[in-house]
Amino acid sequence: MLNQSDLRFLQEKIQDLRNALFFSQNTALLRMATTIVSVLKVDELGQMWFFVPKPQQALHEFDREFPVRLEFFRKGRQYFLHVSGKAFIVTDPEEINSLVFEDIREQACNSLVLIKVKMVKADYFESYQPAHQSGISGWWSSLRNQLHTWMYNTRPGYKVVA
Repeated sequence: MLNQSDLRFLQEKIQDLRNALFFSQNTALLRMATTIVSVLKVDELGQMWFFVPKPQQALHEFDREFPVRLEFFRKGRQYFLHVSGKAFIVTDPEEINSLVFEDIREQACNSLVLIKVKMVKADYFESYQPAHQSGISGWWSSLRNQLHTWMYNTRPGYKVVA
């Protein structure tokens, strides 16, 4: 369970970044597609609310709850966020009507599926920018950083904060 200061910090950062890559980590044969989502709300319980496009298959064939990962990034920001948690497909009309969030209730329609994600783990990364280098040394540093990113699937110049 997240404490209040951590939750407020995450709410602020998620609202600032807003968009994320949504990855279903379900091992079932039928799972939600990877897509870009825009988080509508982060409530006091540490749940994120957003819509995903409705899949072509019947929604009742999907697992109602499954593990997910969201990767938040926004160009120009000096940080990014990776959130893991448990997603729940919200389809019950009574549950949708009981939502206290008027804007979410109004947006629930046939072409979108409402998802809520209970955050379990959040990794916050801050970047530090090395001094600008020009000439051959700057070019070499840029090439070395790009190769590091490709080979190790990490971003040099970033550090894990939490």
